[in-house]
Amino acid sequence: MKKVLMHTCCAPCSVYCIDSLRAEGIEPVIFWYNPNIHPYIEYKTRRDCLKDYAAKVGAEIVIKEEYGLIEHCAESLKDLENRCVKYCYVKRLTEAVRYAAEHGYDAFTTTLLVSPYQKHDELKALCEQLAAMSGIEFVYRDFRVGYREGQAKARELGLYMQKYCGCIFSEEDRYKKQILRDKSQSEV
Repeated sequence: MKKVLMHTCCAPCSVYCIDSLRAEGIEPVIFWYNPNIHPYIEYKTRRDCLKDYAAKVGAEIVIKEEYGLIEHCAESLKDLENRCVKYCYVKRLTEAVRYAAEHGYDAFTTTLLVSPYQKHDELKALCEQLAAMSGIEFVYRDFRVGYREGQAKARELGLYMQKYCGCIFSEEDRYKKQILRDKSQSEV
């Protein structure tokens, strides 16, 4: 059986990914590396929820701690509109592949592929590039087909359901309509 490392952004996104890989006979090892998540209480809440979920479903988990607010903001501001593709995905997935290579994994994947809100084609292309460069197989699955199912199961399990992707810039995006509404109401 292949030894597969699964970069994991949070517990809710991992639910369908773990279930579907297990249905194929693949037992993924969860890899937490998300220096993009801010503020720290959000980072800690997501990490701890994932640890609890991993224990609940009997999944092995590897935690690589790095809270990276300053670096993330500095790098993201170089191209704010393309921060996910040019920095965030690259940073996290490169580290996952590096870890996989150093620890004898045959393959890797990511829970980022479950979200309809992520840039799926760019993620897939990056993972294919990292696989070619590293010699570590990329286990590609379009997990988006199970997004709603995974989210529903996560709610049933009482998992922490975050309201934004993770970085401080995506949190602002979450409130954009409210910010504009408040601004228009306060203008005299």
